[in-house]
Amino acid sequence: MTEMRLADFIEHNAEAILGQAVAFAETQAPPGTAFSTKELRNHLPQILQAVVVDLRTPQTALQQQVKSEGRAPAVTGPETAATYHGRTRAIAGFGINQMVAEYRALRASVLRLWAADAALVVDSIGDVLRFNEAIDQAVAESLAEFSREVESWRQIFLGTLGHDLRGPLAAVVFSADALAEDLGSGAHAQQLDRIINGGLRMTRLLDDLLEYSRSKLGDGMLIRREEADLGTALGEEAELLRAALPRTQIRLAAAGDTRGQFDASRLREAVHNLASNAAKYGDAGTPVDIRVHGHAGAITITVSNAGPDLDDEALRVMFDPLRRGSRSASQGEHASLGLGLFLVREITRAHGGSVEAASNDGTTTFSITLPRNT
Repeated sequence: MTEMRLADFIEHNAEAILGQAVAFAETQAPPGTAFSTKELRNHLPQILQAVVVDLRTPQTALQQQVKSEGRAPAVTGPETAATYHGRTRAIAGFGINQMVAEYRALRASVLRLWAADAALVVDSIGDVLRFNEAIDQAVAESLAEFSREVESWRQIFLGTLGHDLRGPLAAVVFSADALAEDLGSGAHAQQLDRIINGGLRMTRLLDDLLEYSRSKLGDGMLIRREEADLGTALGEEAELLRAALPRTQIRLAAAGDTRGQFDASRLREAVHNLASNAAKYGDAGTPVDIRVHGHAGAITITVSNAGPDLDDEALRVMFDPLRRGSRSASQGEHASLGLGLFLVREITRAHGGSVEAASNDGTTTFSITLPRNT
């Protein structure tokens, strides 16, 4: 029997290897999904060929270590068979475990047939190591693309849901508002007021959801720059906050030249989110301070409040979407999506600025730094 290296064996036995892998893939297809043999093996031959090329490519000891530890350089250039495989499996409805199981079956098919053929040579152990590394690299590429595709469709779903809910919700708020005008201060005026306020809050949450979905899909936050004085704009927002938060003292201080090219409406939204969070999670009865300060090339906005210090972990995930600090659970915020601080970060980034949070000595402060862009 002629002995051969693993790369040669794979090429000579590609049909048998693929036959076993496809038979296994058929067992992994989602319920109710029918795949043809051609569809199931659409990328596997290219993946196998990439493995063969990898096995025949010279590799230093350092390159082997880097690859075995999952630190191989990211693939650049045209889409690989593995990334295409991951994306199409996601579109077809495969679960992540089902997709990875295909690679396990492909690996097992190769090694089982090779061992049964007894076509082993002195370098077999090295070939097996290289083969496993090549398969693992393909798995990593497929997983990355699979995850991106799934996340993309998740955000499309959230965006569509948020958009479609706005119409019925607007009708509810409009109808309640019309009834409130007719009834005046009648018996059900308080209930109608709750419906209107609840509807408006839900509308704001849907707006946040749409912005979140747009940002996660890669479109980023949309802003419209124009000449604006942030001292004046945030002064107007402070008045609205005082009306919305009658139990909280809102203090505003402005200094220096606060003019520049900004989307003042978006920045007012960011400050509103920060101040509302400060009032909600800070110590009751303590003021919320908003300061805007113009410097030579930038403008800083800070929002601070008194309250227990936040730990490093809370500060680290503060701006992550759908995450909240530990105090929220005790204040009935389970229903909130927790997008406010995420949107603050996206608004700031869209302006080319940065936002940071610090918490010490009983004071939590959010600081936004914006280039003036005059």
